[in-house]
Amino acid sequence: MPRSINRPLFFFAAAAALILACGPRAAHKDDADQKDASVVMAPSNDNALAVSTGVSVGDGVQFTLHVTNLHDRAMEIRFPTGQTHEFLVVDSAGREVWNSGTGRMFTQSLQNRLLASRETLTFGDAWTGAGHRGRFTAVSRLRSSNHPVEERVEFVLP
Repeated sequence: MPRSINRPLFFFAAAAALILACGPRAAHKDDADQKDASVVMAPSNDNALAVSTGVSVGDGVQFTLHVTNLHDRAMEIRFPTGQTHEFLVVDSAGREVWNSGTGRMFTQSLQNRLLASRETLTFGDAWTGAGHRGRFTAVSRLRSSNHPVEERVEFVLP
Protein backbone atom coordinates (compact mmCIF):
# COMPACT_ATOMS: atom_id res chain seq x y z
CA MET A 1 0.00 0.00 0.00
CA PRO A 2 2.65 2.62 0.79
CA ARG A 3 4.25 2.01 -2.62
CA SER A 4 1.04 2.88 -4.56
CA ILE A 5 0.48 6.07 -2.54
CA ASN A 6 4.07 7.26 -2.87
CA ARG A 7 4.30 6.80 -6.65
CA PRO A 8 1.57 9.40 -7.55
CA LEU A 9 2.89 11.70 -4.83
CA PHE A 10 6.41 11.37 -6.23
CA PHE A 11 5.25 12.24 -9.78
CA PHE A 12 3.23 15.21 -8.50
CA ALA A 13 6.20 16.52 -6.51
CA ALA A 14 8.53 16.06 -9.50
CA ALA A 15 6.12 17.91 -11.82
CA ALA A 16 5.73 20.76 -9.31
CA ALA A 17 9.52 21.06 -8.95
CA LEU A 18 9.93 21.18 -12.73
CA ILE A 19 7.29 23.90 -13.09
CA LEU A 20 8.88 25.99 -10.35
CA ALA A 21 12.37 25.54 -11.81
CA CYS A 22 11.28 26.64 -15.29
CA GLY A 23 8.99 29.49 -14.24
CA PRO A 24 9.75 33.23 -14.20
CA ARG A 25 12.48 34.41 -11.91
CA ALA A 26 12.57 37.52 -9.79
CA ALA A 27 14.95 40.23 -10.95
CA HIS A 28 18.06 40.60 -8.83
CA LYS A 29 19.16 43.98 -7.60
CA ASP A 30 22.38 43.59 -9.62
CA ASP A 31 20.33 43.23 -12.86
CA ALA A 32 18.44 46.44 -12.12
CA ASP A 33 21.66 48.33 -11.44
CA GLN A 34 23.06 47.32 -14.83
CA LYS A 35 20.17 48.90 -16.81
CA ASP A 36 20.87 52.14 -18.65
CA ALA A 37 19.64 54.90 -16.34
CA SER A 38 18.86 57.14 -19.35
CA VAL A 39 16.10 54.80 -20.62
CA VAL A 40 12.58 55.45 -19.37
CA MET A 41 10.31 52.40 -19.18
CA ALA A 42 6.93 53.97 -18.46
CA PRO A 43 3.34 52.91 -19.18
CA SER A 44 1.55 54.48 -22.12
CA ASN A 45 -0.81 56.52 -19.96
CA ASP A 46 1.97 58.64 -18.45
CA ASN A 47 1.81 61.21 -21.27
CA ALA A 48 5.33 60.24 -22.31
CA LEU A 49 4.53 60.70 -25.99
CA ALA A 50 3.05 63.52 -28.03
CA VAL A 51 1.14 62.10 -30.98
CA SER A 52 -0.29 63.82 -34.04
CA THR A 53 -1.92 62.43 -37.15
CA GLY A 54 -1.98 64.23 -40.48
CA VAL A 55 -4.37 63.52 -43.35
CA SER A 56 -3.85 65.16 -46.72
CA VAL A 57 -6.49 64.71 -49.43
CA GLY A 58 -5.39 65.32 -52.99
CA ASP A 59 -4.28 62.76 -55.50
CA GLY A 60 -5.29 59.99 -53.07
CA VAL A 61 -5.04 60.30 -49.31
CA GLN A 62 -1.72 60.65 -47.49
CA PHE A 63 -1.46 59.72 -43.80
CA THR A 64 1.30 60.64 -41.35
CA LEU A 65 1.75 59.69 -37.72
CA HIS A 66 4.24 61.72 -35.66
CA VAL A 67 5.33 60.33 -32.27
CA THR A 68 7.53 62.52 -30.07
CA ASN A 69 9.28 61.60 -26.81
CA LEU A 70 8.34 64.27 -24.25
CA HIS A 71 10.82 63.09 -21.61
CA ASP A 72 14.22 64.61 -20.91
CA ARG A 73 15.71 61.12 -21.30
CA ALA A 74 15.65 58.49 -24.02
CA MET A 75 12.70 56.13 -24.13
CA GLU A 76 12.52 52.57 -25.40
CA ILE A 77 9.53 51.71 -27.57
CA ARG A 78 8.92 47.98 -28.02
CA PHE A 79 7.08 46.38 -30.95
CA PRO A 80 5.92 42.75 -30.73
CA THR A 81 6.22 42.28 -34.53
CA GLY A 82 7.64 44.07 -37.55
CA GLN A 83 4.47 46.16 -37.76
CA THR A 84 5.31 49.47 -36.08
CA HIS A 85 2.18 51.38 -37.08
CA GLU A 86 -1.17 51.04 -38.80
CA PHE A 87 -3.61 53.36 -40.54
CA LEU A 88 -7.29 52.54 -40.98
CA VAL A 89 -10.12 54.35 -42.71
CA VAL A 90 -13.66 53.89 -41.42
CA ASP A 91 -16.83 55.29 -42.96
CA SER A 92 -19.53 57.28 -41.15
CA ALA A 93 -21.22 54.01 -40.09
CA GLY A 94 -18.00 52.80 -38.46
CA ARG A 95 -17.24 50.14 -41.08
CA GLU A 96 -13.60 49.61 -42.01
CA VAL A 97 -13.01 50.74 -45.61
CA TRP A 98 -9.22 50.41 -45.75
CA ASN A 99 -6.42 49.10 -43.53
CA SER A 100 -2.76 49.75 -44.31
CA GLY A 101 -1.78 46.34 -42.93
CA THR A 102 -4.17 44.30 -45.05
CA GLY A 103 -2.33 42.12 -47.54
CA ARG A 104 1.08 42.89 -46.03
CA MET A 105 3.33 40.49 -44.19
CA PHE A 106 5.25 41.47 -41.08
CA THR A 107 8.13 39.72 -39.35
CA GLN A 108 7.21 37.86 -36.20
CA SER A 109 10.19 39.08 -34.23
CA LEU A 110 10.38 41.59 -31.44
CA GLN A 111 11.99 44.94 -32.16
CA ASN A 112 12.90 47.90 -29.99
CA ARG A 113 13.49 51.51 -30.90
CA LEU A 114 15.29 53.94 -28.67
CA LEU A 115 13.69 57.37 -29.02
CA ALA A 116 15.96 60.16 -27.79
CA SER A 117 14.64 63.04 -25.74
CA ARG A 118 12.40 65.29 -27.88
CA GLU A 119 13.03 63.02 -30.91
CA THR A 120 10.13 62.39 -33.31
CA LEU A 121 9.40 59.23 -35.26
CA THR A 122 7.32 59.77 -38.40
CA PHE A 123 5.37 57.03 -40.13
CA GLY A 124 3.41 57.41 -43.34
CA ASP A 125 1.23 55.61 -45.84
CA ALA A 126 -1.12 56.36 -48.72
CA TRP A 127 -4.56 55.19 -49.84
CA THR A 128 -5.97 55.76 -53.31
CA GLY A 129 -9.50 56.38 -52.01
CA ALA A 130 -10.78 55.32 -55.44
CA GLY A 131 -14.55 55.00 -55.62
CA HIS A 132 -15.18 56.52 -52.21
CA ARG A 133 -16.88 59.82 -51.36
CA GLY A 134 -18.11 61.38 -48.16
CA ARG A 135 -17.00 61.66 -44.55
CA PHE A 136 -14.42 59.26 -43.20
CA THR A 137 -12.31 58.83 -40.09
CA ALA A 138 -8.61 58.04 -40.25
CA VAL A 139 -7.39 55.93 -37.34
CA SER A 140 -3.65 55.88 -36.73
CA ARG A 141 -2.11 53.38 -34.34
CA LEU A 142 1.35 52.98 -32.90
CA ARG A 143 1.57 49.19 -32.55
CA SER A 144 3.89 49.38 -29.52
CA SER A 145 3.50 46.89 -26.68
CA ASN A 146 4.60 49.37 -24.00
CA HIS A 147 3.25 52.63 -25.50
CA PRO A 148 0.21 51.76 -27.64
CA VAL A 149 -1.35 54.88 -29.11
CA GLU A 150 -4.45 55.43 -31.21
CA GLU A 151 -5.66 58.71 -32.68
CA ARG A 152 -8.64 59.57 -34.90
CA VAL A 153 -8.98 62.35 -37.48
CA GLU A 154 -12.03 63.07 -39.63
CA PHE A 155 -11.69 63.97 -43.32
CA VAL A 156 -13.86 64.31 -46.43
CA LEU A 157 -13.42 62.85 -49.89
CA PRO A 158 -15.26 65.01 -52.47
